[in-house]
Amino acid sequence: MTGKPKVALIAGVGEGLGRSLARRFAGEGYATVLVARSAERLARIADDIEAEGGRGVAYVADLREENAVTKLFEDVEKELGPIALAVFNTGANYRNSILDTPADMFEKVWRLSCYAGFLVGREAARHMVPRGHGTLIFTGATASLRGSAHFAAFAAAKGGLRQLAQSMARELGPQGIHVASVIIDGVIDSPRMHERFRERMAQLPADGALQPAHIAEAYWQLHNQPRDAWSFEVDLRPWAEKF
Repeated sequence: MTGKPKVALIAGVGEGLGRSLARRFAGEGYATVLVARSAERLARIADDIEAEGGRGVAYVADLREENAVTKLFEDVEKELGPIALAVFNTGANYRNSILDTPADMFEKVWRLSCYAGFLVGREAARHMVPRGHGTLIFTGATASLRGSAHFAAFAAAKGGLRQLAQSMARELGPQGIHVASVIIDGVIDSPRMHERFRERMAQLPADGALQPAHIAEAYWQLHNQPRDAWSFEVDLRPWAEKF
């Protein structure tokens, strides 16, 4: 026995889903690693978790940089303990006509929403496989399944992320690693959405937006599935959302 805590790493923590994921796992006794580029935001969320009786540890890292991601996992494993769960929760939703989409923007969206997922997933696997257990969850979107007009960059990135997760699940499942994809098919009720799309959010019916805490509960359940009944993909959407 090492006495080290169970560790959950949330790659991509903002005020919405990432924060709720961190709180959910911290509430279960996990040392929860909060990863993003904003030190100020991470410190605030970590302080909130500590005030609730949990343990939140902030790590600032650019998930698009290979060396930064490698160092992140090495540091967490050395300083906190073995990572039992890793969630890739970053993305860059970009909307524009394909005629007006700059090449560098297409690449930027792909790097944050797909390439960074590869880096996080690979490093998580490198640490989990020798132990023969672990959970890796990728946050997807409607665009993971359907390329809508004006969302070519986002759909290409999220679609690629889903295929990455599927490939990893097939390779790593027999080695004891549970890889899952969660399709978020709807609007998340978050401060950012209310700020950017105030009118749209106001028009939603009651329970017409996904509550971050309810999404986080689904991630917790995925992490605790017995391995004779693992899910690869779960889709979550409000009752009023068309699909």
